[in-house]
Formats: sequence, structure tokens, C-alpha cells
Amino acid sequence: MGCDGGTIPKRHELVKGPKKVEKVDKDAELVAQWNYCTLSQEILRRPVVACELGRLYNKDAVIEFLLDKSAEKALGKAASHIKSIKNVTELKLSDNPAWEGDKGNTKGDRHDDLQRARFICPVVGLEMNGRHRFCFLRCCGCVFSERALKEIKAEVCHTCGAAFQEDDIIVLNGTKEDVEMLKKRMEERRLRAKLEKKTKKPKAAESVSKPDVSEECPGPSRVKTGKPEELGPDSREKKTISAPRSTATNGKAGKPPCGAAKRSIADSEESETYKSLFTSHSSAKRSKEESAHWVTHTSYCF
Repeated sequence: MGCDGGTIPKRHELVKGPKKVEKVDKDAELVAQWNYCTLSQEILRRPVVACELGRLYNKDAVIEFLLDKSAEKALGKAASHIKSIKNVTELKLSDNPAWEGDKGNTKGDRHDDLQRARFICPVVGLEMNGRHRFCFLRCCGCVFSERALKEIKAEVCHTCGAAFQEDDIIVLNGTKEDVEMLKKRMEERRLRAKLEKKTKKPKAAESVSKPDVSEECPGPSRVKTGKPEELGPDSREKKTISAPRSTATNGKAGKPPCGAAKRSIADSEESETYKSLFTSHSSAKRSKEESAHWVTHTSYCF
């Protein structure tokens, strides 16, 4: 079982010591964060979106992740805080004119410069390769370096002119402290949105419960009447003139107003021609001799 034939083993071959901690190459880590999607691990291609924690994704990968929730993916934890497409913001990136991509190294005889990035800051001109801190605004999605914010202090976006607040600034691929701070802001923002929805629901229910039009019993209109002493002789004359007109209109309609006493037309002071229009008049009544006898045949009589 070994050690025969004059072989002399060394100590490190027989004794197993503690494993050395593997150090991650910083350049490779930066390339993975700034050039590849956090979900699919594919190269970033437009449209590029970012979450509220500052991570970069391909929009297609986020949509597939939201639609295929049942699939158990190893990288699903990185996007567990994304509940809908509204939780991500589409970024407006500025291309780097000095970036050639894969066109300049088709034969494989050239060195790839990892420090060269696809996108740059449109204000200062710094390359977005991880060496400099970059951020974006939730309100408009514009991306620029943190140095541009510090040097040119303004409450308006430097590229599109949209107004923003401090809560709208999100650092891309920040440190652990930055991620914790952004996570607290995200939770507070979502709680605030839930409270606003709850306050809107009871208001909408109250508006539906209250009827727009109140039904009332039709009746005579309420008129404010003053004292008889205050009424002049002209008003008294108008009342006497309007009285027969109102009785005439009520008689033509055939239905007295609500609460009014019924009276016969024969007792009224109208003319005989007007009274003859109604069946209660004497001209409309016929004697038994004048009335005709109609004989009908029904099978029920037999």
C-alpha cells in the first residue's frame, strides 16, 4: 500500500493541515457584477433594469423569473425581494465610445482590457467598471457617477431634468452597509404604500354607501309665508287670481296633489262646457232605456 520501492514520502503528503482560505480575485468579481446579469449570469444587454437594492438584471430574465415562480432556482434568492415588474427600474445608460467589445479581438491575439467598460457617466465621463461608485434615480432611471452628484449639487436630474429626492438615489452594486440601508428604505416604502391603500378603501366604501339623490314624497312646494300684516294688497290679489288656475290644472291632470282634499267638479265654479267633459256631469249620464244591451255568448253559462 505505498511507501515501497525506496520512496520517501514528505510530511505534507501524509499529514493534512488546515485548508487555505481561497481569495476571490477582485477584478473577476467586479467584472461579474458589472457585466453579467445577477439572475441568469448572462452578459448584460439592453433593456437593463436594476432593483431597489442596486443589483443589475436583464429585463427578460426578471420577467421569466416572475412568470416561473414554481421553478426552484439556485439564484432565485438574489431576486426574492422582486414581487412584480414595478419593483425594478429600467436604466438609461450612456454608451462608451472607446469600447469595441468582441470586434477588436476576433482572432484571440489581443489582450482584453477588463478595465474598459461598455457604459460611462454622461456628466463626468467615468467608466462604469466598478472602480467608481455609480448610482441611478428611481424616478427617471438615469445613471451617473456619485462624483457627479457631489460636484454638481442639484435637486434636478443632470440628464433629463426630473426632480428627485434623497430616497430616490440608489447605489449600484454597493457595499454591505449600502445594501442594508437600501433594504430599510425599501421596507419603509412598501409599508407606506400599503397604508395608503388601506386609507383609500374606506373612503371609496363611504362614497358608494351614500346615495347621490334622496327620494322624497311629491307634495306641494314649501313656500315661506310671512305674516298677514307684512303682505301687501298686491300679493293678496295675486293669490286670489292664482287659485282658480291651480284648480283648473289639477282638474285636467286628474290626480290631486299629495294631501289635498278631493272635491267634485259639479261643485266647482267652472263653465258648463268644461264640466261636460267629465263623466260625472249630468249630460254624460244615460237612462236604462237609452243605454244599449249587449248579449255575449260564453261556454261557461251552459
